Amino acid sequence: MTASNEYRFQVNLSGMIQILSNHLYSSPKVFLRELMQNATDAITARTEAEPGFQGEVRVELTGTGEQLTMMVEDNGIGLTEADIHEFLAMIGQSSKRGQQALLDGETSFIGRFGIGLLSCFMVSHEIVMLTQSAKGGPSMEWRGKPDGTYTIRQLETQLSPGTKVYLRCTPDAAHYFEPEYVKEALFYYGALLPYPVILHSDGVQHNVNSESPIWLMEPELARGRRAEVLAFGERLLGEKFQDFIPLTTASGRTGGIAFVLPHAVNLNAKRSHRVYLKRMLISEKAENILPEWAFFVKCLIWTDELQPTASREHFYENEKLEEVRSELGDALRKGLADMAESQTERLQKLIRLHALSMKALAVQDQEFYAMIHRWLPFESTRGHRELGELMSEGETLYFTTTVDEYRQIHHVASAQSMLVINGGYIYDSDLMAMLPQVVQHVQTQRLQPDEVSMSFTDVPPAERNQYYDALRLADSALQRFRCRAEVKGFKPADLPVLFTLSQESSTLRALEKASEESTELFSSVLGSLSSGISSAGYSTLYLNINNPIIQRVLTSPDVQMTPIAIEMLYVNALMMGHYAMNRQELEVLNQGIVRFIDWGLRANTDRKGDA
Repeated sequence: MTASNEYRFQVNLSGMIQILSNHLYSSPKVFLRELMQNATDAITARTEAEPGFQGEVRVELTGTGEQLTMMVEDNGIGLTEADIHEFLAMIGQSSKRGQQALLDGETSFIGRFGIGLLSCFMVSHEIVMLTQSAKGGPSMEWRGKPDGTYTIRQLETQLSPGTKVYLRCTPDAAHYFEPEYVKEALFYYGALLPYPVILHSDGVQHNVNSESPIWLMEPELARGRRAEVLAFGERLLGEKFQDFIPLTTASGRTGGIAFVLPHAVNLNAKRSHRVYLKRMLISEKAENILPEWAFFVKCLIWTDELQPTASREHFYENEKLEEVRSELGDALRKGLADMAESQTERLQKLIRLHALSMKALAVQDQEFYAMIHRWLPFESTRGHRELGELMSEGETLYFTTTVDEYRQIHHVASAQSMLVINGGYIYDSDLMAMLPQVVQHVQTQRLQPDEVSMSFTDVPPAERNQYYDALRLADSALQRFRCRAEVKGFKPADLPVLFTLSQESSTLRALEKASEESTELFSSVLGSLSSGISSAGYSTLYLNINNPIIQRVLTSPDVQMTPIAIEMLYVNALMMGHYAMNRQELEVLNQGIVRFIDWGLRANTDRKGDA
């Protein structure tokens, strides 16, 4: 057996930078975030070594055009020559790992992957770093290029402990070096940092982040600083808010402010929140930090316990994140519960704007549902009302489970003064079914379209006998549609007919419609299913004896006109009820219209002839 040779992987740094630019990081602008995070970690390390140490970050812009240069300086721990060889020359080696595994455990540092400095190659052809370790030793200069080469030399002068990074912008990156952009970006990334971030440009010094708000460490204090908190949220999140709810976890290691969005949002809209790790912005579009139902808020979150991904723009989906998400959701729920107890007008306003979110939460939490149920809005036969207005002692709340069911019966139910709630919108039928469990003495019941006929009045037997022949013709005409005719009295009188379906007849119609639109093989399968449905699969066409047209149809001596009129009333009832018509029913509609036009023209001609 021949001996195998061992080789070392070769890394094409230029190609790796392309991967960082196009796939790992969302935009070249993150280079400034990476520099800020490195500075923050360096200050953190020195603070741990020297308790009471006060950190500072300085950013300076000099030159113009091709000479435009940015310098980012921190007074943190700095690097020795050995540190430079170990951490800057080896991709993936982080100076903040200590004895912990790269992806496990906790750390007081943000950087964990040893790749952050590479992001600077997206905006500069060279990185120059001057550093002095707080542990002593000579000051060092490191120069790195995107082709993978670098140089190190000792400086003759002794620098103060800390690190300076110099970048000269490429022509394509000039925008990221403009003073106003840099000033805004520094605030954007470092607004919560507990030490000053200072920008020097054109001889002017800007203190980018003002004094850290007191409520950052204790979110509950935000309640007493309403105007300050709302202004801070508007500055960071770019929207003018009118309300907020403080958030905190049991450990106090994650907290935040949930700003209530001033406009209604779509259920499918992305939930994006701004999250700071160790006071540095990690993600502006964190979608998994709060529960799904919390899409009515936009949050500022700060944490020191979650683990960032390699891009440092999201967090790992692990048990810790799930625990934090659950506790933040509990805090948001508690804030709403507190409103229900003592600030009902404030909660009502929120519910009117974000009813869908409130319903989503109420479905999951019966205790919360019990607190807010009376303010939840529903569509009903008495208009759009809050549930508290619709509930009355002893009255059963009927509800449908689909919008179509509600449309089919709401005119008739309204005319009978029958209260029916449209449960067809998301969460509504679930909430109506749950209501008796959370509110005593309230009864709800699902209403099928055919059950609305319970409120119809019967026709006396003697009068019904007058219509015997006409009803026989009607049943004969409707037989091919698996429908039967019944004469009843109901309101409104101007509604001539009402078509209703039992559960089985609804299933049968759906199968027949699907069969028409399916392949031959699938149609045969659907046909087999249809054949198994019993006679209960018949639908009903109620003829309203209170309507003059129905009275004329039922008493007409023309036995040829009656079946056609019944068929036309049948397809009209389908259209009024928003039922999808099959090919046979559409054919009846088209032929019936032509026949009635023909009859009308003939009658007009005959009248002219008689004249």
